[in-house]
Amino acid sequence: MSNLPKNVRDETKCLHSGYDRKNGDPGVMPIVQSTTYVFDTTERVAELFDMPTSHMYSRFSNPTVEVVEKKIADLEGGAAAMCTSSGQAASLFAILNLCKSGDSFVSTSTIYGGTLNLFAVSLKRLGIECIFVDAEADEETIQKAFRENTKAVFGETLANPALTVLDLEKFARIAHENGVPLIIDNTFATPILCKPITYGADIVVHSTTKYMDGHALQVGGVIVDSGRFDWTNGKFPEFTEPDNSYHGVVYTEEFGPLAYIAKARMQLMRDFGAYPAAHSAFLLNIGLETLPIRMERYCQNGLTVARYFRDSDRFRAVRYAGLEDDPYHERAKKYLPGGACGVVSVIIEGGREAALAFMNGLQLASKEVHVADIRTCVLHPASATHRQLTDEQLVAAGVDPGLIRFSVGLENVDDILADIEQSLARMEQNL
Repeated sequence: MSNLPKNVRDETKCLHSGYDRKNGDPGVMPIVQSTTYVFDTTERVAELFDMPTSHMYSRFSNPTVEVVEKKIADLEGGAAAMCTSSGQAASLFAILNLCKSGDSFVSTSTIYGGTLNLFAVSLKRLGIECIFVDAEADEETIQKAFRENTKAVFGETLANPALTVLDLEKFARIAHENGVPLIIDNTFATPILCKPITYGADIVVHSTTKYMDGHALQVGGVIVDSGRFDWTNGKFPEFTEPDNSYHGVVYTEEFGPLAYIAKARMQLMRDFGAYPAAHSAFLLNIGLETLPIRMERYCQNGLTVARYFRDSDRFRAVRYAGLEDDPYHERAKKYLPGGACGVVSVIIEGGREAALAFMNGLQLASKEVHVADIRTCVLHPASATHRQLTDEQLVAAGVDPGLIRFSVGLENVDDILADIEQSLARMEQNL
């Protein structure tokens, strides 16, 4: 990835990985704000259209974005990465790189509402079927969801907003027994709290808009390939047979363990162009540089706030895997030993109306369509991110009408608690 010593820790990788500074180079990763790159001969341009092995147009790749791709791949323990213009684009490309019309894939039902809608509605319109399963079902039950045309398994490390913790090793085992890769959305955990590839995941996606950025400055996503899955097992001819849209290249032969990302870039990014701008990558890199220290504080503040909610009689349930009495606490100790991030899901007594009243009374916390920011923010999923779901789908996704997604920021935790207390007091006065 860079000229770093081997086995450096994440804090060091976040600051140095991806950018090889040579004698006289800028100390900070520069922004290459250019759509195009010039070459000495027309023959060289023609070669790149046959095989884009270097930067030629910023719809494919860009030097600034490439640094961030290398850094995130290094953090996740992957072989390669490709940034996208949003987390949704990352999830979409991760599936489209494997599935075509007539194919299917398996996904846990406890996933982000936007992803659920993408899978259940938009991909269905493209002829790709998503078969949803209960993440807590036994392996025999989950196995029944697989078909001959199933090409992948998808899940979230920490589900948004249900905050369930996925048994990564179980799903990796099931996926591999069926000859397909496991795709994990690791947005809430980040590679600081969990590295899914070490537990058997083959592909990792992120909405970099969230903790990786951390400052609400850019919308972005990324796909990381472990480089470990065997695409020559007979289920993925698109990787092992000539691609006529690229002069007959065979991805597994040309790129080996980098075949997945190479195919995604050469086919999907070429045709859909969902690549981030260089300036967006520059802002994302600033966030990545402080990610380890921020995640530590998010986890500290999140646990403190979760304990407050748990001890209050105004809240019917608290979902936070860092709590000792949370049903996912033992699993979190295995997969999230560094903490359970800063997002807390709470169900307030009184249902939807009480949830909205509590949120409207908050003064410090922002009411916004965002999460995992440096500033505390809140959202009511049933009327926002999961608004498009039916009541049955809400239940399957772990979303109660009284559920509040409370994203704890980096303010002094006593000020966050004071804001909660004053909003509850105001609700009491209005009863």
